[in-house]
Amino acid sequence: MDATTNGDATDVAPQNGQRLTFRPATRDDVPALVALVESAYRGDSSRTGWTTEADLLEGQRTDPEGVAEVIDTPGGTVLTVHRAGDLVACCQLEKRDGHAYFGMFAVSPGRQGGGLGRAVLAEAERIAGEEWGVDAMHMTVITQRDDLIAWYERRGYVRTGELTPFPYGDERFGLPRRPDLAFELLVKRLR
Repeated sequence: MDATTNGDATDVAPQNGQRLTFRPATRDDVPALVALVESAYRGDSSRTGWTTEADLLEGQRTDPEGVAEVIDTPGGTVLTVHRAGDLVACCQLEKRDGHAYFGMFAVSPGRQGGGLGRAVLAEAERIAGEEWGVDAMHMTVITQRDDLIAWYERRGYVRTGELTPFPYGDERFGLPRRPDLAFELLVKRLR
C-alpha cells in the first residue's frame, strides 16, 4: 500500500485503488463512531457483515462515554477511516508496556469482505511499529469467534491461550446470550 501524510491525516491507496484517509478521532466523532461500532457488531444491521456478535451478545457494544474515554486516553488514539468523505472504519491503538493494544476495530457491515479491514489493520501495524517503535501488537478476541480469530491468524497473529473472563453483569459490554464467554489474547510481532 502507498501512504502519504497530510498534517494529521494519512491517505492510503489500498490494493483495490480506492483511497482511504486515516485521521485521529476527536470528541466530535463520538456519535458517528458509536453508530459504526454498534452497526458492525450488534443488532440486525450487523448481520449484513461477517463480524457480527449478535448471536453471542445483545444490547450495546459501546456507548458515547466509553468512546470518549478511549479518545482521551494518554498514549493512544482512535483512528477514523474515511472513503470519499464517509466514515467506513475505525480502530483503537494504545501504547502499553512496550507493545501496542489494538481494539475497537469496526468496519461498516456493507463494506466488509473487500479488503478494507486488511488495510486498516496494516495501517495500525505500520503506526505501531514505525511511528511508535513498539515490537508487538496485542488484542483480545472473544474465544467463540473462530472465524474472526482465523482471520487474524492469517495476518500473523498468534493465539496465546491467555484468557480474560467476559465482564458478566456489566451491561456496558452487552448482554451475554451464553455463559461461557471469554477473551483470548492474540499477539503479533511487528519486527
